[in-house]
Amino acid sequence: MKIQNMALSGSEAREDDDAASDATEGHDEDDEMYEGEYQGIPHPDEVKAAQRAARAAAREKAKAAAAGARDMEELADQYEAIMEDCGHGRFQWTLFVVTGLALMADGVECFVVGFVLPSAEKDMCLSNANKGMLGLIVYLGMMVGAFLWGGLADKVGRRKCLINALAINCVFAFLSSFAQGYGFFLFFRLFSGIGIGGSVPIVYSYFSEFLSMEKRGEHLCWLCMFWMVGGLYASFTAWGIIPHYGWGFSMGTEFQFHSWRVFVLVCALPAIAALVGLMFMPESPRFLLENAKHDEAWMILKQVHDTNWRAKGEPERVFTVSQIKTPKQEDEFIEIQSSTGTAFQRWMVRSATLSKQVLQNIISLASRELRLSSLFMAIIWFTMAFSYYGLSVWFPDMIKHLQYEEYESKVKVFHREKVEHFTFNFSLENQIHKDGAYINDRFLNIEMKSVKFEDSLFEDCYFEDIKSTETFFENCTIRSTIFYNTDLWEDKFIDCKLENVTFMHPKKGCHLDYQEENDVLIYLVSFLGSLAVLPGNIISALFMDKIGRVKMIGGSMLVSAGCTFFLFLSFSQAAIIAWQCLFCGASVAAWNGIEVITVELYPTSKRTTAFGMLNALCKLAAILGSSIFASFVGITKVVPILLSFAALLGGGLLALKLPDTREKLLL
Repeated sequence: MKIQNMALSGSEAREDDDAASDATEGHDEDDEMYEGEYQGIPHPDEVKAAQRAARAAAREKAKAAAAGARDMEELADQYEAIMEDCGHGRFQWTLFVVTGLALMADGVECFVVGFVLPSAEKDMCLSNANKGMLGLIVYLGMMVGAFLWGGLADKVGRRKCLINALAINCVFAFLSSFAQGYGFFLFFRLFSGIGIGGSVPIVYSYFSEFLSMEKRGEHLCWLCMFWMVGGLYASFTAWGIIPHYGWGFSMGTEFQFHSWRVFVLVCALPAIAALVGLMFMPESPRFLLENAKHDEAWMILKQVHDTNWRAKGEPERVFTVSQIKTPKQEDEFIEIQSSTGTAFQRWMVRSATLSKQVLQNIISLASRELRLSSLFMAIIWFTMAFSYYGLSVWFPDMIKHLQYEEYESKVKVFHREKVEHFTFNFSLENQIHKDGAYINDRFLNIEMKSVKFEDSLFEDCYFEDIKSTETFFENCTIRSTIFYNTDLWEDKFIDCKLENVTFMHPKKGCHLDYQEENDVLIYLVSFLGSLAVLPGNIISALFMDKIGRVKMIGGSMLVSAGCTFFLFLSFSQAAIIAWQCLFCGASVAAWNGIEVITVELYPTSKRTTAFGMLNALCKLAAILGSSIFASFVGITKVVPILLSFAALLGGGLLALKLPDTREKLLL
């Protein structure tokens, strides 16, 4: 009985266990719900698992970054060895001339509008506001172009982008020479600037990637001389062409093609020559390797090797490189090859992908490795450009102001003159007529330059074939008078009372003889300013690798800052020209060093993007500097001098904090 009870108890216990198992089926101990889950709080085990996964991902990312850095360094070492084996010879010198012409075109572009304004303002009757906008629009276009082409060249290719940029510049420069209206001329010069804006960022990167480390600093400085040549070319051709107003043709009054338009066409020749030369040049092999195009890069490097050694009389030398390391590609360019996609859809996807890649490249300039260098370079580029371009505009404007003051001091003033039945058949210049009376007078086939009539009476007068500039009638009474074939129109009459006045066949535009309007002194100042940088170019090229980029930039900017204080010593026209030449000669070494170190600081995948961003900032500084400095002309010279001194001093001291890149391989 006792045994039976024990057996019964055992069977009941088993039944209870089975019931408990059924009740908890699908719920083990690890899956039990804890009280925090009701409040949306993650389980501690889940937090730990997520932390472990994040640490593992960070380790993998660090390993990948380290592997990528090793790959870049190995490629840089191997590429440097290949370039040393290829030597420096005919290929590099040919590319030097071609890229130099593209850089020369950039230098010419900076001078074109400034030289044609005195003539174009008469052809188009531009207001001061229009002239100011025309002077700034080129820099605005170049700023956009530098940003655009610099970013694209790191993804599409140096040569391809440079060809497209120069082609756009040539087309719109050609169109601008024929534009008759201010709006069209402004539009065409804007796009011409956008085209040439890609020249500087791409040219230095493109040429540097065919140079070995020991040749890089010196030959990039020699390349900088082409910008000086562009200034000399623009000054010399403007001097020789623009004053010859008859070098052109016209079709009535609607279409005028005068000498300044010929000058605009001639200024496009360096870009055209560079464009033709680039057709025979290859893509940068360093860019191709960065984009895993090994075979194309190998063929180009073999071409460089064979060209150089054949020119040196050693055609038997063999290009021994068989395999070049290429970095792992993080992303591939998306191509739609599906038969269902249209050409437009494929283009849209390519464009969207390319834009995303360019944007990512721009953002990467603020990465931990490049953040400080990018900030320092941005400040140095800005301060240098602000001072240089500001003073470059201020110097000739001050010369014009001094000339105007001298001219104004010689003005002739006539009071209460009364002229009746008289024929004016001689030019009137630099005169003020107050409270005069002109009765039944004739003004025939004459030029009026800087003439002002105040509080005067014109009655029964006749004006025919009048050409005027800076000529106004203020508070005058004009009765029974005829204006026939003149450029005297409503804007010339300020607060005047017109009674029975007839305007017949008015001229459109301003038609004063340009031969007297174009002051050759302005061309001479620009020519001398461009020529003055020659000694600085030579010195920087010879000593860039000996002194170092950092000391060259800092020293040149500090010396340039000191040069600005010479302006306080004397302020005649001759003194301004002398100080301008001194400043340009001292500052060019800083420009050369800035451009060399910008190439060397950034890896190949970001080089033209960084150069384009910094050059766009440079053009923004040029716009601000030229606008601010010009606003003080005739008011004070202290503010422009102190502004330029402070900017150059700050930029020069900061430049001394940059890393020395003389021995750095191009990553």
